[in-house]
Amino acid sequence: MSFARLRKTICRPSGRLALTILGVTVALAAWLAVSSAQSQGTTATKFTYPTARQSDVVDDYHGTKVPDPYRWMEDPGSPETTAWVEAENKITREFIESIPARAVIEERLTKLWNYPRYSLPYKRGDRYFFSKNDGLQNQSVLYTQKTLESDPGVVLDPNKLSEDGTIAVSNAAYSEDGKLLAYGLSASGSDWQEIKIRHVDTGKDFDEAIKWCKFSSVAWKHDHSGFYYDRFPEAGTVPEEDQNAYNRVYWHTLGTPQSSDILVYEDPQHKEWGFGPFVTDDGKYLGLYVSHGTDPRNGIYYREVEKEGQFVKLLELGEAKYDVIDNIGPVWYVHTDLDAPRGRVIAIDVDNPDRANWRDVIHESRDVLHYVRMVNNELVAAYLQDAHHVLKIFHTTGEFSREIALPTIGSVSGLSGQRKDTEMFFGFTSFLYPSASFRYDFKTNEMSVFRRPEIDFDGSKYETEQVFYQSKDGTRVPMFITHKKGLTPDGNNPTLLFGYGGFNAAMIPYFSVANLVWLENGGVYAVANIRGGDEYGEEWHQAGTLGRKQNVFDDFIAAGEWLIANKYTNSSRLAIEGGSNGGLLVAACMIQHPGLFGAVIAEVPVTDMLRYHKFTVGRYWVSDYGSSDDPEQFKFLYAYSPAHNVKKGVKYPATLITTADTDDRVVPMHAKKFAAALQAADAGDNPILIRIETKAGHGSGKPTSKRIEEASDIWAFLFKIFDMNMTAAAR
Repeated sequence: MSFARLRKTICRPSGRLALTILGVTVALAAWLAVSSAQSQGTTATKFTYPTARQSDVVDDYHGTKVPDPYRWMEDPGSPETTAWVEAENKITREFIESIPARAVIEERLTKLWNYPRYSLPYKRGDRYFFSKNDGLQNQSVLYTQKTLESDPGVVLDPNKLSEDGTIAVSNAAYSEDGKLLAYGLSASGSDWQEIKIRHVDTGKDFDEAIKWCKFSSVAWKHDHSGFYYDRFPEAGTVPEEDQNAYNRVYWHTLGTPQSSDILVYEDPQHKEWGFGPFVTDDGKYLGLYVSHGTDPRNGIYYREVEKEGQFVKLLELGEAKYDVIDNIGPVWYVHTDLDAPRGRVIAIDVDNPDRANWRDVIHESRDVLHYVRMVNNELVAAYLQDAHHVLKIFHTTGEFSREIALPTIGSVSGLSGQRKDTEMFFGFTSFLYPSASFRYDFKTNEMSVFRRPEIDFDGSKYETEQVFYQSKDGTRVPMFITHKKGLTPDGNNPTLLFGYGGFNAAMIPYFSVANLVWLENGGVYAVANIRGGDEYGEEWHQAGTLGRKQNVFDDFIAAGEWLIANKYTNSSRLAIEGGSNGGLLVAACMIQHPGLFGAVIAEVPVTDMLRYHKFTVGRYWVSDYGSSDDPEQFKFLYAYSPAHNVKKGVKYPATLITTADTDDRVVPMHAKKFAAALQAADAGDNPILIRIETKAGHGSGKPTSKRIEEASDIWAFLFKIFDMNMTAAAR
C-alpha cells in the first residue's frame, strides 16, 4: 500500500511548400556542419548548426520583460519544429556514427546486457508471480508458478504486442486469489495507460478496456467482483489544460464496459488533487491516498468497503507524509514524518482516531526510516544510513528484534511479503552488485540467496568508496565513487559525476549495466547525494526546494571541485550527467560554471523554469520548484532557469542533450529550447548536440534495444570528447 504515485504555440510556416523549403535549408546547414567537423577535426573547429529562428516573443513577468525567442518549438508538430528536429538529429547521428568506438561500445553493451533479470516473487492466493527478461528482450515477461520450484507459466508477454517493443506493461495488480490480473499498457513511453483485465489461468482478456488513466492505482475488492481505480476526464469533456486535472475514483465491475463504471469519489473544488485507491490487506477498508502534485505531504481518507457513503478524512492533506503500512483490525500502522523529519511509525485506531489516542511504535532515530512493510506480523524497516540501507525488524509493539545483515554497502531495492506470510523476499543491489533476490524465512530466521544473476563482468577488480565533502555553505554531503582497484590519483582520470537533487528522491547505490563500459575503460563513476533528495529526511529535501534550489547546484558543483582537488580528475576530463530534474541540475551547473566541466549529458531535462508548469503534468512540480506566476518565486526561478541564462560569447563544454518526441512528462520543448540557445550563444569549438528519440517517452518502459542504442551513443560521445579508446579487456 505504498504511496508511490506522481508527487514524480505558434509560429507555423504554412503548407507543404514551407516545410520543403525550410527542410532543405536546415538540412543543408546540417550537412555543412557535419562535413566541416569531419574534415577539420570534431573538437577543433566551431560547428555550424541548423538555423533556429529567433522570434520576437516577449513575456511580462510582474514588470520584468523576458524574451522567449524559441516559443515556436513548443509546437512539436509544426513544420518548422519538425524540420529543425530532423536537421539536428542528422548532425548528431553523423557525429556519433563517425566515432570508431561507437560500434564496439554497442557490441560490448549488448553482451553485458544479455543476462536473465528477474523481479522479486510476489505471492497472491496460492501462487507466486514475477517478471523476467531473458536478456535482450525488449520488455520483461510476466510469469506465475505454484511453488518456488515448479515450472513457471507465462501470464503476459508484452513483446508480442508490438514489433518494436514500444508497448510496455506500466501497471500490474493481481486479485487477492491470484486468478485475475488488471494490467496497464503504455505506448511509445507515454505516461497514459489503458488498463485491461486478464484471466491468469486461461490467458484470455476480458472485453472491456479502461481508458484515461495515468499513474493510476488499481485496488481489487477481495470478492474479485471488480476493482477501484482512479482516472482523468475523457478527452474533450474538459479544456485541454485540464486533461491532467479532476482526478476521480471509480468502481469497475468485472465484465462490464467502462461506461457503466460507478463514480466513487471526486472533489471538483480541488481539481489538482489526486486520489489513489487502496484496499487494506484484510479487505475491510477502502482507502484513498490524497495528493497534490509531487508534494509528499499527502492525506488519507477511508470508508469500509461494504458500506457506501462518505469517506472519513483520517489524515489531512498538506501536513506531513503518511504511508499506510498495514492494519490489524481497526488499528492502522502508518509511516510518517509528522514531527519526525527522519520518519517514525505510529498506530492509529480508526475507531478512536483522535491524536491523543495515537501510539508511537517506532521512534525517530538518527537514520532515515526509508520504508516499512509488515510481514509475519512484524515490521520490516529499511533505514537510510548515510545514503545506504540497513534492514531491521521490529515487533508491532515497537520493540527492536534483530537486524538482517546485507551483503555489502548498498540498497534494498524492493521487499515482497504480506502480514500473514512467514517468508519475505527482498532485492539487493549496489554499484558493483547486480540486483539479486534473497529469501528470508521467519520460522528459522535464515536468509538465503534466491536468485543471483550471472553477468560477464568481474566486479572484484573494482571498488566503491564513500567520501564526504563540504558544500559552499559548509553542509556535509556524501558521495559514492566507483572505479578500478589501484586507481592512480594523477588528476587525469575520465570521471562522470551523476546527480538528481529533487522531489525527495534519494540517490542510493544501484547497479547499471550501461555504466560497466565506463568502468572497464578506466572511467571513474561518482554519485553525489546532494540536497533535494531524502538521504537525510524531509529537512534534506526541503533544503533543496523553492528559493533554496541553489543549494542543490552548489552541492553538485562542490562535488566536482572536490574530485578535482583530490586528483581524481581535472576539468577537461570531468563530465556531469543527470536526467529529468537531474537534467535541470546539470544544465544549471554548466551555465553557472562552464569552465568546471569538460562534458555534459543532460537527459530529458527541465530547462524552461518560467513555463514548465503550463505543459502536461508540469504544474504538479510546483511544490519543489515554485511558479513564475508568483512574483517572489519568479525571481529565483528566473535567476537559475537554464534556458534563460545562456550567455552569448561563453565557451560551453561539449554537450549532449537527449529527449524523446513522445515524452509527455518533461515535454521535449525544454531540450529543444536549451539546445538552440546554447548553439546560438556558444563561442567555443565543442560540439553541442541534441538527440531526439522517436517512439520513446520519459524513460519508463523503454525497450532494451533503445536503451542499448542510447547508452552506446552517450558513451561514444564521451569517449570522443575525452579521447578514450575501448581497451582490449572490454571487448
